[in-house]
Amino acid sequence: MVEAHRRSQAGCRVLLIVLWLTLMILAVKVWAGWATRSLSLLADSLHVLIDSFSTFLSLCTVLSLGQTSGREVWGHRRREAAAILTLVAGLGFLSFSLMGVSAYQFQALMQNTSLLPAVQVDLPLILLLTIVISIHICLVLFERYESTILDLSVLRLNANHILTDIWLTIAMLLGLVGVLAGYVWLDSLMAIVLLLMLIPSLWRVLNQQIPSMTHHMAIAPEVLAQLALQVEGVVACQEVRSRGLLGRHLLIQMHLSLHPEFMTVAHLVTERLEKLLRERYGSVQTRFYVRKAEKK
Repeated sequence: MVEAHRRSQAGCRVLLIVLWLTLMILAVKVWAGWATRSLSLLADSLHVLIDSFSTFLSLCTVLSLGQTSGREVWGHRRREAAAILTLVAGLGFLSFSLMGVSAYQFQALMQNTSLLPAVQVDLPLILLLTIVISIHICLVLFERYESTILDLSVLRLNANHILTDIWLTIAMLLGLVGVLAGYVWLDSLMAIVLLLMLIPSLWRVLNQQIPSMTHHMAIAPEVLAQLALQVEGVVACQEVRSRGLLGRHLLIQMHLSLHPEFMTVAHLVTERLEKLLRERYGSVQTRFYVRKAEKK
């Protein structure tokens, strides 16, 4: 239990670092996109916004690992649901607005209209974005390394999602290099592509995070109870609950009745059971409630 609490605390610190640096990257891209009138930069900023939201949800998940009420294993968390609805509404408004402007600008550029404001792309902007992308990649590698050290699949899933969006950022940067070379229409074209890619990007986040935020039985209670009874000293197992997805992260809670002779070594019994669950299901967060079995 203590080890799990320490891992959750360390995971929270890692995710806080990732969250603040991602928000700083978001601020830089929004500022650069607004200053240079680059629609592709503004569209890419929406992807960074999704990355920030993914990190926030991961942080909420890791925080729930350190709670002791037991409610984190059973039930729906309203704060994340409200955040999801707010994000979807905001992304919908911003993406549709940018899509309309990008489509109009792309059509106008194809017709050689010179009335549109020029995208102000220069070499310092390209260098700035190169530095930002490098920092972002280092941040992802740091998070993936910590996920291995702490054995927290939540960190790895979040890092993999951010890495996928970084490839889109690199494509956007190449588009801006083309704009610098004189192909001005590449900016609006890349903006349209990036806006269309928002849909699978957001879906990946929700597909990864929703199972850990809703009432979702991951493993049949009788299977977990039978596994618990294999540990020496466990007489009965009741109120078995689980949440999450196999291969990602599981939250398991159960009430154990121990033989009176094993009450003095209850911590060893629970450690053996947790080890058995980890060997069977991988990354697992456990919550055991131990009591002495009544004599018949």
